Amino acid sequence: MKNIKIFIALIVMSSLSATAQNKATESADKHFAKFEFVQAIAGYNKLVENGEGDTYVYSQLGEANYNIFNTVESERWYAKALETSEDAEMVYKYSQMLKANEKYQEANAQMERFAQLKPRDDRAKAFKSNPDYLPSILDKAKEYTIQNLEINTENSDFGGAVYNSQLYFTTARNNARRNYGWNDQPFLDVYVSNILTDGTYQEADPVKGDINTKYHEGTVTFSPDGNTMYFARESFFEGEYEKDSISNTKFSVLHIYKANRDGDKWRNVESLSLNNSSYNVNSPALSADGKTLYFQSDMPGGLGLFDLYKAPVNEDGTVGEPVNLGDKVNTEGNEKFPFSSSNGTLYFSSDGHLGLGGLDVFYMSEAGEAVNVGVPVNSNVDDFAFTVNEETGEGFVSSNRSGGKGGDDIYAIKRLVPCNVNVITTVVDNDTSNPLAGVSVKIRDAVGRVVSTQTSDANGKVEYTVSCDKTLEIAGVLEGYESNTISFAGSKDKEALLLLNLNPIDKIIVLDRVVLNPILFDFDKSNITQQGAFELDKLVSVMKKYPNMIILAESHTDNRGPASYNERLSDRRAKSTVQYVISKGIDTSRISGVGKGENEPKVDCKSNCTEAEHQTNRRSEFIIVSGNPSEE
Repeated sequence: MKNIKIFIALIVMSSLSATAQNKATESADKHFAKFEFVQAIAGYNKLVENGEGDTYVYSQLGEANYNIFNTVESERWYAKALETSEDAEMVYKYSQMLKANEKYQEANAQMERFAQLKPRDDRAKAFKSNPDYLPSILDKAKEYTIQNLEINTENSDFGGAVYNSQLYFTTARNNARRNYGWNDQPFLDVYVSNILTDGTYQEADPVKGDINTKYHEGTVTFSPDGNTMYFARESFFEGEYEKDSISNTKFSVLHIYKANRDGDKWRNVESLSLNNSSYNVNSPALSADGKTLYFQSDMPGGLGLFDLYKAPVNEDGTVGEPVNLGDKVNTEGNEKFPFSSSNGTLYFSSDGHLGLGGLDVFYMSEAGEAVNVGVPVNSNVDDFAFTVNEETGEGFVSSNRSGGKGGDDIYAIKRLVPCNVNVITTVVDNDTSNPLAGVSVKIRDAVGRVVSTQTSDANGKVEYTVSCDKTLEIAGVLEGYESNTISFAGSKDKEALLLLNLNPIDKIIVLDRVVLNPILFDFDKSNITQQGAFELDKLVSVMKKYPNMIILAESHTDNRGPASYNERLSDRRAKSTVQYVISKGIDTSRISGVGKGENEPKVDCKSNCTEAEHQTNRRSEFIIVSGNPSEE
């Protein structure tokens, strides 16, 4: 999204200290300070070629390429800078560039690093609570088709507001404007194109009247009657800016204005009372009834870099006090480009919620959760300025994905009728029916692949959206409780409500045994399987609850095969079992194992055993040697 950053007043251009600058970097730094990133990159590259590269130069190259969305170069230089830096925001941006380049495994490794550096950050918490989030986005049934518009150019084109069969959008195609140093493209203007009855678009022209200036203009929204337009514009227009005393660079912010329709022109431009010379207020979006104005801002008191806000629009046209949309919507990253549809659904773009890379489009569900719209609306790069007509299912999204005509492009979307079901699982205490918070829930697909790892919220809930015909296995683990698994067989309903009951861990203590479900091993193997690990975690949980408990693990086989071989196999399995439990933090002195082979069958069926009897004999038993809580 290299051109949308035009609308961001960069509060911190580099995360490194200014003391890292020196005489050699002075020329490149001046270009950087003026947002002239193309020239800055050339200057920093020259320093590297001359052997003068260091952490500061590498980080500036990473940041400059990030700002013009040269993802390959940005990834390269961030990686180089982070060899000697532990700057958390740089690590986060590095992970974003890796995702943009479809290196998801490496991106997740950097998110782990970021979470260690900033564990209290909302983005870190979201990742740690669901590190396996990607399949949940990629495996959803596609909800939209997407098509590049013929009116796009090789420069930046984005946005898409329709009124009276006309498409209004923002573009850098006006060559009558001087170029902007950020990306060497013309300053942005608002254009309009007539939508013909066959669905094609006429050649676009600048909107008439007083909207466009020699400065940047941004996305627009209309009042219900179409007679008032709200739009973004640089504060230079009002003579409001700050000037850097060293570089003499003038820094503006973005403001929201409104204008009245006068025939085919727009007149009487007026600045909104929301505007402030100290921060950005932009990307306006009116609710369908025209009574609420949504927008993005980096005003003080927000949760992240840019937050989404709403403000009432009074009957006299004035705008009331803004209200932050809260931490369900906003994160410590960027939330941008709000859109409120006719049924009141809020859509927006975010790089703080878990997504495919860069900005992804989300909507707020009825349960108040941010839901990723999925592919093909979202991609591994920036996807933003989403709008949709809920009645026709048609709308627009902007993106700088590969395969476009250049820079940011506008794409037409059309809603399909997919079958997705939102699986809402509530984890409860089986004895009290009270919801359990903090439960680690793993969701697997039909082939056992982990598609989501989440932690139940204060109401014991986790949510996962999947195609209607998909089956799932949902497992919950919580210290002090017996782990449990339930299955979901698919549903054509919009929502499926499931209940996952967990028994208090004491229930698996029966007399002198800890009783688990059978620990299954692959044929002729002794390694712990996924199923075995799930069961053994119950043993770990009860041993942690009762720190004086000492366990003897016995492994038994059926009587098929030579007795000596069965004894060796059972001994290996017992040792693997013990090693797994020790690896989970149980002291070696508290558990031992022995292989019994076929010597102590549960069912003495000799040579006439049924398959069920063989299974009964092929078992693991966990004997409480001491520390049995029922005897204390």
